Amino acid sequence: MPAAELSNGDASMGKLWDKGYAVDQELEAFTTGDDYLLDRELVEADCAASIAHARMLAKIGVLTPDEADRLAAELAAIAADSRSGKFTVEPADEDCHTAIENRLVTRLGDLGKKVHTCRSRNDQVIVALRLYAKAKMHELFDAALGLAATLRAFAEKHKGVPMIGRTHTQVAMPSSVGLWAGAWLESLLDDLRLLEAAYEVADQCPLGSAASYGVPMPIDRQLTSDLLGFASVQNNVLYANNSRGKIESVILGACVQIAIDLSRVAQDLINFSLPEFGYFLIPKELCTGSSIMPQKRNPCGMELVRAKTSTILACYNQILNILKGLPSGYNRDFQETKRPFFQGMALTIACVRVMDVTFQKLEVCEDRLVAAFKAAPEVFATDEALRLVVEGVPFRDAYRQVAASLGGKMTPGVFCAKHPKGRGRQKTPGVIFPPDPRASIAQRTHIGGQANLRLDYADARMEHIKVYVAHRRDRLRRALDALLSGA
Repeated sequence: MPAAELSNGDASMGKLWDKGYAVDQELEAFTTGDDYLLDRELVEADCAASIAHARMLAKIGVLTPDEADRLAAELAAIAADSRSGKFTVEPADEDCHTAIENRLVTRLGDLGKKVHTCRSRNDQVIVALRLYAKAKMHELFDAALGLAATLRAFAEKHKGVPMIGRTHTQVAMPSSVGLWAGAWLESLLDDLRLLEAAYEVADQCPLGSAASYGVPMPIDRQLTSDLLGFASVQNNVLYANNSRGKIESVILGACVQIAIDLSRVAQDLINFSLPEFGYFLIPKELCTGSSIMPQKRNPCGMELVRAKTSTILACYNQILNILKGLPSGYNRDFQETKRPFFQGMALTIACVRVMDVTFQKLEVCEDRLVAAFKAAPEVFATDEALRLVVEGVPFRDAYRQVAASLGGKMTPGVFCAKHPKGRGRQKTPGVIFPPDPRASIAQRTHIGGQANLRLDYADARMEHIKVYVAHRRDRLRRALDALLSGA
C-alpha cells in the first residue's frame, strides 16, 4: 500500500503500555490532554533517537544488522512523512512514541515490536525533549545574536547623541543614547552566558536510563549518546529521569532573564516615545491604531513584549511548582512540564525577534533629546559639584553648595554655585556648566563611560557565542542527518 494511503498504524495495537484492558474514556481523555498535539513537534527527534537505539541493539546482538537497517529506513521515512504532513499524532495514539511504534508494526510486523527493547517511554520522551530543546536553543541563540548585532549598531550610530540619564525615573545626570543601548546589549550578552550554561546541562544523553533504574542488559549508552550528537552521557540513571522538567526549567530560567530585559527595554521605549518626551519615534508600521480615536499610534508590540514576559515567567514557575513536591523516579506529573516549556521557548524567541525589528526601525529624535537638557538644567548638578572639587572644594561641601543653590527646586535658572573662598565667580542665573550636554558626555572617558563604550568588548563576546553555537549546531545536525538519511 502506498505510504500516502497508510494510517499511522493499526489502532487495535493500542498503547505502548496496553495489557489487554480498556481504560475509562473520561480518564483517558484526562491523561492524554493535549500531549498528542505537543508531541507532533517531537516526531523527528523521537525517530532519530529510535534509530540510535536500534543501532545500539544491533551492536549488542539483540537485533541483527539487517533488522537495524530496516528499522532505521522506516523511522527515517516516518520523519520525512512528518515533515510533509503525511504522518501525524492523533488523540487515539496518546503520544508520538505510540504513533511511531504502531507505524513500525504496521510496516515491519514483529520487527517493529522489537524496537522498544531495553528502553522505557520515560527515557524515550526525555531524549526527544533534549534534542528538541537543543534545536530550539540554537534558534534562540540566533535570534538573540541578531538583536545583539542590531543593538550594537544602534549604540555605535548614536553614541554621541545626548540623553538625560534617570534614576527613580527622575532627572539624574547627562547620558547618551549610545550608553542606554549599550547597557541593554551587555545585559543581553550576560543572559546568553546563562543560556550557554543551560545548554551544557541539557547536552547530556538520558537514553538507556529506562524507567529510572536501567536494564539488566549490557546496553551501550555511550554509543547512543555519540550517535545522537550529545556532549556526554547523563550518568546516573535515576537522576536522568529525575531531571525531566529540571533541565527544562534551567533553560527557561535563562529565557526569563532575556524576557525581563526585553520587558524593561519595552517600557523604556513606551515612555521615551510618549509625546511628552519625544526622544524616540516607533514607526507606524510597528504600531496599531484605535478603533475610535483616529490619531492613535499604539506601541502594541512593546506592550505585548511586556505582557508575554509575565507568561514566560509563569511557564518557568509552573514547571518549578510541578517539580517541588515530587518523589524520585518517574511520575506522570512530568507530562505537565512539556506545555509550559514549549510555550516559554516559543514566546521568548518571538519577543526577541520583535525587539530586533523594533530597533532596526526605531527613529532617534536628536533635537528633542538635546532640548530636554535645556528644560532640565539640574541634570548638570553633579558635573558642577565635581568642577568645584577640581578647584579644591571637598566633595561633600561642593555637594551641599550645589544643593543649596538649587534651593530644593528643579527649575531652570537657579543653579549658581560659588566657591566659599572666593575662587570662582558666581554664575549668571540660567547659565549651567557645561552648557552643552555633548561636552559633558565627552568628559566621561573612563571604561564603560559615554565617551568610551568599548563596543569591541561586545564584539568579542558575540564572536565567542557565534563560534560556540556553530560548533554545537554542527555536531547535532551532523548526527541527526546521519541517523535520518535512511541509510
